[in-house]
Amino acid sequence: MGVGKGWRVVWGDHNLALVHQQQHKQHLCWRWPAATGAAAGGQRRPISWSVVCGLMLFALGMISFFTGHVASDLEWYSQRLVKRTWYYKVDGGSRAPIDIWQSKLSKFYYGCSERGPNFAPAVREGFSNGYLLIGASGGLNQQRTGITDAVVVARILNATLVVPELDHHSFWKDDSDFVNIFDVNWFITSLAKDVTIVKRVPEKVMRSMEKPPYTMRVPRKSEPEYYLDQVLPILLRRSVVQLTKFDYRLANELDNELQKLRCRVNYHALRFTKPIRNLGQRLVMKMRKMATRFIAVHLRFEPDMLAFSGCYYGGGDKERYELGEIRKRWTTLPETSPDGERQRGKCPLTPHEVGLMLRALGFKNDTYLYVASGEIYGGEETLQPLKELFPNFYTKEMLASEELKPFLPFSSRLAAIDYIVCDESDVFVTNNNGNMAKILAGRRQESLSFLDPHPHRKMLFFDA
Repeated sequence: MGVGKGWRVVWGDHNLALVHQQQHKQHLCWRWPAATGAAAGGQRRPISWSVVCGLMLFALGMISFFTGHVASDLEWYSQRLVKRTWYYKVDGGSRAPIDIWQSKLSKFYYGCSERGPNFAPAVREGFSNGYLLIGASGGLNQQRTGITDAVVVARILNATLVVPELDHHSFWKDDSDFVNIFDVNWFITSLAKDVTIVKRVPEKVMRSMEKPPYTMRVPRKSEPEYYLDQVLPILLRRSVVQLTKFDYRLANELDNELQKLRCRVNYHALRFTKPIRNLGQRLVMKMRKMATRFIAVHLRFEPDMLAFSGCYYGGGDKERYELGEIRKRWTTLPETSPDGERQRGKCPLTPHEVGLMLRALGFKNDTYLYVASGEIYGGEETLQPLKELFPNFYTKEMLASEELKPFLPFSSRLAAIDYIVCDESDVFVTNNNGNMAKILAGRRQESLSFLDPHPHRKMLFFDA
């Protein structure tokens, strides 16, 4: 896989997009307005844009002859293209390299997670409409999303939330409970003004119930009105309701105060346990001792994820067969075109493509990388091109082999350690658009101190 031809980098206030420059030649003509009356004579011939542009360039040339400013700028732009270094202009003429490590605009923005003055206090347990049980499914960050929405749903229903249960039967096969990953006391107290949260349904309430808690599954991305119309009546009648497989069960667009509550839960209330925080911070300190600044790369390149994507990653017939066999596990997946999926921006970047993108953005090969990943399809052979582009390549296993042993049986706790290091990095980059990538991007934007490249994968192509 080689570097594509004709690259340009587009810089925005908060994101960077690597775009393949496609050349399209258009032939345009400029016509004079039609003459009227006898003065028109015959039909006017169209004047080519090339003639107009030539006259304009001649005029600019004459100006530059007397002032020198245009020539100076042309020289600067030519140097910019030849040296492939990114610049900006300041103070009307002086030029300096763009700082690709930080955003100079962050000081003009502020977080908006604090509750508004009209946000009513939480309903006390004894006066709530009942108890809400939640079963969060998926891996760590999918569960995190479910927990966040569970708090908001409890607020909508004026219910008392019971600390959510985590899924132990998903692909990740992790039997960790909430208290093994998150600081449960911090979770309860930090949200006390928003929602009343308890660790379990009181025994006297359970004994007074004639039937077990009512169990139901709500549709994905349900509006608040659905919960008020369909869930609240059952909650009032049965006192305890359990919502299962609770992931993405609340609409994305909510009113402003509920969106702020989402931020308070996700970015402030869901704090990891002390052992996880301590190890995560030790890894950050080890990276800081080696380099004052480092990039964290969240690399999702597991075989099942690649098979699910329906994309092709350059591994020939062997890859097509292996991923095709894994894809058969999902009987409902439609037939897809690998080329079509890539053109739609649905394919995760390969490790090599991530490295090429970072180098194209201006990061040198002496930059330190912390790579957060699970199993990499193709193993060391797949990672080698990225390591050649960035030899200072580190993972949690390389930095803390002994300290990591107690966490190894628990995928969610390992993911939490990666989350901390990625959150503390100077630049965060991801090859996918998964749950961790979205949550961390939001977390770092909310803290307003980072500049993270977000590749526009729909417009990103690498020529072989």
